[in-house]
Amino acid sequence: MAYLLPLATNIIMSIKSPLFYIPLLLFSLSGCLQQNKKQAVESGEEIQLASMAEVGLDSVLINKIDTAITNGTYPNIHSLLIVRDNKLVYEKYWPGKDEIWGDDLGITIHAKDSLHDIRSISKSIVSACIGIAIAQGKIKSVHQKVFDFFPEYVKLDTGMKSLLTIEHLLSMSSGLVWNEDIPYDNPGNSEIRMTNSPNQVEYVLSQPMEALPGEKWKYNGGTTQLLAAIIEKTTGKKVDQFAREYLFQPLGTTTFQWIKYPGTDLPAAASGVRLQSRDLLKFGLLYFNGGKWKNKQVVPQEWIEESFQSHVQRPDGGSYGYQFWLWQDTINNKLTPIVACVGNGDQRIFFDKTHNLLVVTTAGNYNKWTIKKNVYALMKDYIYPALIKK
Repeated sequence: MAYLLPLATNIIMSIKSPLFYIPLLLFSLSGCLQQNKKQAVESGEEIQLASMAEVGLDSVLINKIDTAITNGTYPNIHSLLIVRDNKLVYEKYWPGKDEIWGDDLGITIHAKDSLHDIRSISKSIVSACIGIAIAQGKIKSVHQKVFDFFPEYVKLDTGMKSLLTIEHLLSMSSGLVWNEDIPYDNPGNSEIRMTNSPNQVEYVLSQPMEALPGEKWKYNGGTTQLLAAIIEKTTGKKVDQFAREYLFQPLGTTTFQWIKYPGTDLPAAASGVRLQSRDLLKFGLLYFNGGKWKNKQVVPQEWIEESFQSHVQRPDGGSYGYQFWLWQDTINNKLTPIVACVGNGDQRIFFDKTHNLLVVTTAGNYNKWTIKKNVYALMKDYIYPALIKK
């Protein structure tokens, strides 16, 4: 469908940051997981493994992906993990040019223990934290007014802006004036203006209104920063600390980074998370399975259902949930709902309940919006044709 390719056009990230620790341990690159064993325990985590044949995937076709990525047909992809029927059947890593929040790393070796920018998938992490905070009773509901949490900015609580709720922030339908459609070296880019401002929260709240809240969708990383500020206001913990305790630790995620705004201790909520691909996969599995991990309810099931529902239509024909992208595509002659976490550079988690399929990718195609052979094209060209009727 014509609206699928523009998914990336509105996904933009801040591009300046101090250089952080770069894990470059040269471990053996993981190949395809073809084991017939049902379960493996690695570093305390429980991940089910299976052969492709067991879950109805054509291994001959899937194994051609390695060549297609290595020869650059699908450029600069760093990792690909395929799960079907809740079993990991393919996991592979490739070297490639990479960055940390815009700082050039050059050609980098990628492996299971490598941290990688997930960019705007960070927004979905923040959304999960909001759901957890609501379940804890720290936040009343998504219908709570935004300015309830910011009495220090009461002077800004006027007109249409006073109608703003948490739900409007989650669904990017705030109605605030915001422009992330222009390049990042343009001083008019709202993300760059927020990053460089002395007070990111005040900057976002001070923006004028151009529409009634809830009326239209507009990509806005500033609203994600407000969500993180609400978490801090209600729990006493910055979003990275809250995520560590209530999201990452229950998943067994012990190593991650959350990049801070330059010269501050404030996490860049919309784009700053760095995770290993396996841990990104665990977040995907958590949402794929109704918020449960090892029989523990980490995120409320109702929150995930709400997050995966359409709350506002996007101009490109898709829709938007609570910091998740939604659209429908025709897959093997069947109309298929797709939910995705989307990050600048081809960082993706694709959720396809129809085919019981979960796909995770990391890549280094930052700020390249016109690549036709992107990771979604890879899915359409190889993964979906490899599905075998069971």
